Amino acid sequence: MKQIWPLLVLISATPLAAAQPFTIAATKQSYPKLADAVAAIGDKDGTVLIAPGVYHECVVQGAGRITYRAVRPGTAIFDGTICESKAVLVLRGKAATVDGLVFRHLRTDDGNGAGIRAEHGPLTVVNSVFRDSEEGILGNDDPAADIRIDRSTFSGLGRCDRGLSCAHSIYIGKYRSVTVRHSRFDRGQGGHYVKSRSPRIDVSDCSFDDVHGHTTNYMIDLPGGATGAIRRNIFVQGKDKENHSAIIAVAAEGAGNPSAGLKVVGNRAHQVADISWPTALVVDWSGSKMGIAGNEVGPNIETYRTQQPPAQRGTIGQIFYYAGKLKQKLRDKVLG
Repeated sequence: MKQIWPLLVLISATPLAAAQPFTIAATKQSYPKLADAVAAIGDKDGTVLIAPGVYHECVVQGAGRITYRAVRPGTAIFDGTICESKAVLVLRGKAATVDGLVFRHLRTDDGNGAGIRAEHGPLTVVNSVFRDSEEGILGNDDPAADIRIDRSTFSGLGRCDRGLSCAHSIYIGKYRSVTVRHSRFDRGQGGHYVKSRSPRIDVSDCSFDDVHGHTTNYMIDLPGGATGAIRRNIFVQGKDKENHSAIIAVAAEGAGNPSAGLKVVGNRAHQVADISWPTALVVDWSGSKMGIAGNEVGPNIETYRTQQPPAQRGTIGQIFYYAGKLKQKLRDKVLG
């Protein structure tokens, strides 16, 4: 009988090829770096499947329609590394979808370190987590594209320090529309939870838990106004506020967008115990007729309050208003 054990030893001693973490779904081709997989898709459509792991890398998508999908939601974690001093995913291709990823510990010198920077094209985010960073999602302007966020969590985000403009959990510029549904916001560290300059907004079936927030402001800020709907959300205002005057602010920087018909319906708004200050579910600077109905509010909360438009506030009010506008222009220049 021939001896075969040396061959068995040789086989067992041969290392298996290491699995590559980034796989293109259509071709089954795997790559060691996310940027390699994105480059392989190029200007085509494709899905990158991301294996469980903690990744210290980032990518700039300049073309194509690409889906970034965790093989198992919540196990593909992007930690600390940012491209172009902007974000983990810098998106300026034809379109992008982010599914099941985690983004954490993201900071930049300008205070805008984000999980996602949307610069061009439609964006869909589902089942993802953004935590302990300066911003979750930051969007520039694309009036022809929409942003949709669903079943995602934003925790420990935002800042208002270092003499820089504030960062927010979500801050979107002039996209065509912004939709946020079935998502959770908590433990904000400054700024607003959702800030949008889009002319159309839909925030529905979300929870905003400010109990452990730190120097936070509004929960939803529509600085130029908007149409659309804010429906069936739960708002809990915490004690540590930089600005506690409103839960939802409409057109605080001027009515750049129409707000007539904005629906604020079926929401619940309360404050933690021992808060004595008054606030309002909606504070409106636009003077537009809105559809506000069926909201449940706590004892110190007005459902709706109007404020004078900037031109009617007098000299001091206008100084503050235009100072705010200048601050925003400087911020937009930085983002550009």
